[in-house]
Amino acid sequence: MEKDARKDPVPLSARTLEASLRTGPRAARTPAVSLRTGPSQPSMWDLADDATLGTLAGRVVRHELSHGAWVDHLPGWVSGSDAVLDVLLGDIGWREDRRQMYEREVAVPRLLRWYGGSETLPHPLLTDAREALNRYYGPELGERFVSAGMCLYRDGRDSVAWHGDRIGRGRSADTMVAIVSFGSPRPLLLRPAGGGQSLRFPLGHGDLVVMGGSCQRTWEHSIPKTVKPVGPRVSVQFRPAGVA
Repeated sequence: MEKDARKDPVPLSARTLEASLRTGPRAARTPAVSLRTGPSQPSMWDLADDATLGTLAGRVVRHELSHGAWVDHLPGWVSGSDAVLDVLLGDIGWREDRRQMYEREVAVPRLLRWYGGSETLPHPLLTDAREALNRYYGPELGERFVSAGMCLYRDGRDSVAWHGDRIGRGRSADTMVAIVSFGSPRPLLLRPAGGGQSLRFPLGHGDLVVMGGSCQRTWEHSIPKTVKPVGPRVSVQFRPAGVA
């Protein structure tokens, strides 16, 4: 889904969070221990103080795509989602990946954090969410969600290009990727692999989307850049073992 990284990118610590903030005439991000760097956009409907999960049964809406792919969508699955966001924007080990582009190395336009199945997640609600997803989707998936990859989109300039999660078993077998979103809404776009008309799912403030069936190999998805003033968004992606 939204790409995470496990190689050896540049770690960020409380002392180096300032380095993750872009500087110069194009932007002014206020250095802080928290990575809450953009304008805050709290939900008008999610006013709960404590983070809690809603039910899945009877509320998730499935959208059938083509070639055996589907997407489940549930807005507002997490109530009080800003409480989780505040923790995720702290010093949880965010890393800045870099990639080769032509003759130079450039920073990936988002920050990354990956949790293996044996690691403790940074907020207990995320552990509860993974267990709830396993109870609901386990019979259909045939295995458990294990890892939790996280992407931090600091503002509208952070993005992820069109792709499918085709590293590992997602390249050749049906699977699922479940995403829980925290923070300012950003659209998740989906289109058939190779191009075509796109579908749009606005995600933010505790929304859930699950991509299943052949979705990772027959469809692509992206989070586009935007010039609109948006605050930070964290995407938490739960995956089975061997899917990335």
